[in-house]
Amino acid sequence: MEPQCEEVEEEKEAAAAMLWSVQEAVERQTLQIGASACGATAVVDVLKALGVEATPEEVDRHVQTRLRRNESLLPDYLLSRSEAGATHVQLIQGALEASGGKVMGRFFHLHPRRQVRLVPWLARWIRKGAVPVATMNMQLGVPEGEEVPDAWHHQLIFGVAANAVFMTNPLDVVSEEEAQQRLCSDSVLLIRREDVLQRWTEDCSLSSLSENPSDRRWRDLDVEGQVWKMVLEAELDESGAKVAHIRIPAAYSSGVTLFTLQDSTLGQELLTEPEIPLL
Repeated sequence: MEPQCEEVEEEKEAAAAMLWSVQEAVERQTLQIGASACGATAVVDVLKALGVEATPEEVDRHVQTRLRRNESLLPDYLLSRSEAGATHVQLIQGALEASGGKVMGRFFHLHPRRQVRLVPWLARWIRKGAVPVATMNMQLGVPEGEEVPDAWHHQLIFGVAANAVFMTNPLDVVSEEEAQQRLCSDSVLLIRREDVLQRWTEDCSLSSLSENPSDRRWRDLDVEGQVWKMVLEAELDESGAKVAHIRIPAAYSSGVTLFTLQDSTLGQELLTEPEIPLL
């Protein structure tokens, strides 16, 4: 074999690592356990991969999944959308509590952009025994012509190979570039036009959003102004392109949480591992 070919093969091998085979993932993965519960679902599979028993109900209770308040008026609905589901902090706490203190997690931010090649980085940790969960903005990297999803998503990563990331719930394989794009996102969420307009009323006060003392991003993004623009467009009912979404703050941070057993060498290594350097 030519030296150059050998180097390529060695690079491919270095990038390959699997917690489960694809067939094992088909048999072992947990399908979504409830509304907005992708985070809790991922934690169920984390515990499974680490050999720790816990029921989906126990996990969901400890993760404390937040639901969308679909029946609320617009301001409260938007607030509920900004935090529906769970953050990586809730996943780490949920895994710790549901496992009786046996499982720990460490989150690595991937936004802003980092000095890292995703697949080799994941492969290194998977080979050490870590179980990764991706927290991704699924509204990025949407192929042209496809509908923009309406949420972020947590998925267990059960393996990687050269330019491939394998995930559960749903069982999927995406390119390294696609995964990296979704894992490097600002903490924002797009809300569909119809979800805004069907909850809008004449006496709807949006000033509470802009004046939110705990999160100035509502004011910085001018969510109130975005809504008014959308409402005026609807009232004028003119032909032409309409604003499809508004942007609101999201509670989630994009990146990867690595889970392992608390009382392990790997656990100590994760605790002392520095953040991935900024690009």
